[in-house]
Amino acid sequence: MSGMPARKYISLVLLTTLIMGVAFPVGKMGLAYSPPFLLMGLRFTLAGGLLALIVARKPQPRGRQWVQAALVGMLQSAGVMGCAYYSMHWITSGESAIITCANPLLVIVLGTLFTGAKYRAGQWLGVAVGLAGIAVSFGLRLGIQTGTFIGLTGAFFFAVSTLLLKRWGPAFDMNVLAAYQMLAGGAGLLALSAIAETPHLAVTPAFVAILLWLVVVCSIVQFMLWFFLLRHGDPAKTSSFLFLVPLYGVLSSWVLLGERVSWNVACGGALIGLGIYLVNRVGSGGGIAEGDSNSQPTATNRPCFMAYFFKKSRQQQNSQRKHWLFARKPPFGS
Repeated sequence: MSGMPARKYISLVLLTTLIMGVAFPVGKMGLAYSPPFLLMGLRFTLAGGLLALIVARKPQPRGRQWVQAALVGMLQSAGVMGCAYYSMHWITSGESAIITCANPLLVIVLGTLFTGAKYRAGQWLGVAVGLAGIAVSFGLRLGIQTGTFIGLTGAFFFAVSTLLLKRWGPAFDMNVLAAYQMLAGGAGLLALSAIAETPHLAVTPAFVAILLWLVVVCSIVQFMLWFFLLRHGDPAKTSSFLFLVPLYGVLSSWVLLGERVSWNVACGGALIGLGIYLVNRVGSGGGIAEGDSNSQPTATNRPCFMAYFFKKSRQQQNSQRKHWLFARKPPFGS
């Protein structure tokens, strides 16, 4: 964990995944005051703008990197969260969390089909067990309806954006990329709201509190904590804890919205924990050699996409810092 105390690491991982899970019921509460695209557009525009101010002194994108950041934002912020919250017109916030977090399995499938990445059987088993735990956590009551397909579309966008981040991300400072992708996604959602929704916004103290929570805690704090963990811990193990997000989503939906929860949540939680263990156990001996920046992610040299991505990110950013010091010009090329 690169010197981070184990207790601090576990506490931050649990806090960050809790924030991610709580965003689903809090967002559904906001739908009482605003349509989904408008709500998410306001969330990401405000969050992206504030984070852009925070990271203004860091190296900024140049040339086609602006297009890359915008495309990631359209997929990740607009596509994923727009679908997740729009789906809540038909399904519960807990079900939306479950479907959206099917992303890891889709990443493996798409990565295998389109990038040539290969995974061990144990990694497939860990993901499958974790996803089974997600389904069991909600009692296997996931109906096939309009909201289900919209949620699955969001999960597909999530997987595609993850693959694009793996390809483009190492050239960016990740907090800078987070800021501009949220701005782009927020702008796209506001435009979609103007076209597809009947604008109405009930500005009350409750709505302001919900929006501030989504902007500050569920967007800015969440992104910065997550990238901190990925840089200072083992990215593969850290990413495997994303299986906790739908569990927290179901539990917080029960607490905040009164959505039903039963004994199956405990069984599902046990399966999720087993899936996390299997993913960590398989990946614990892997990794890419520090000097092998050209190696491709495979079952033998990389435990997951996120480990490969952040290993290369560290290497490239170190090289960029040297270039900055000696060349005295921004490190990002067009």
